[in-house]
Amino acid sequence: MSDVLVETKEGIATVTLNRPGSMNAMSRGLQRELFDAFRSLADDDSVDVVILTGAGERAFSAGLDLKELSGQVDPDAERAGDAVVRGGDLVKAIEGFDRPVIGAINGFAITGGFELALACDVLIGSRNAKFADTHARVGVMPGWGLSQKLSRLIGISRAKELSLTGNYLDAETACKWGLLNRVVEPEELLPVCEALARDMQSCDPDMVRKYKRVIDEGFATTYREGREIELAANRAHGNGVTPDRVENVQQRGRSQSG
Repeated sequence: MSDVLVETKEGIATVTLNRPGSMNAMSRGLQRELFDAFRSLADDDSVDVVILTGAGERAFSAGLDLKELSGQVDPDAERAGDAVVRGGDLVKAIEGFDRPVIGAINGFAITGGFELALACDVLIGSRNAKFADTHARVGVMPGWGLSQKLSRLIGISRAKELSLTGNYLDAETACKWGLLNRVVEPEELLPVCEALARDMQSCDPDMVRKYKRVIDEGFATTYREGREIELAANRAHGNGVTPDRVENVQQRGRSQSG
């Protein structure tokens, strides 16, 4: 059975990490499949939004596969995912996806799994969700962005508390700190994410792609430079705005809401 499942329905693609017996630990094979899934979705213009989640209720992902890290690994599987592991291409593929990615955090998101969650645009958590950054505990330096993203999301002092202790962060506290957008009951997690995805679909799809890019580019720089990025995008977009286009966008919104 595939380590990554992809189901697309009405423009919403649900991507599921499918190793529940291993708490959806990211073997090199899983990483390769996940990378390939996002690469394929990037070429599929029928997909408006992606929901990324884990199979089962125990874990979104427990991080990298410890059996592989300890040397208990199939050489073929190791070669299959080497480039993804070395270059961080997996996280880049999710971060660079030009449509919204909603992380449905159904359980533990630990270290590499935490970094995978942070690659999403919006995080909705089950009450079972728990986060931990154990890089300092296991003696591994992060390479997928956690050391920089987390402090920007929840503040540098809170980020240091988590990263320099390896302690767990429960769903309710994660929501209070601004890591999760909201917390829901486990059975409501995917329905809530699907409803949010439909809300995103009600917007102009071209505008959603452009707006996401402006937000991400500005977030990665200073406020002053971010304002310049926004202004440049505003001017470029304004050149293409016509009365017909405005009417078409409004009609789409009315049809989606109806």
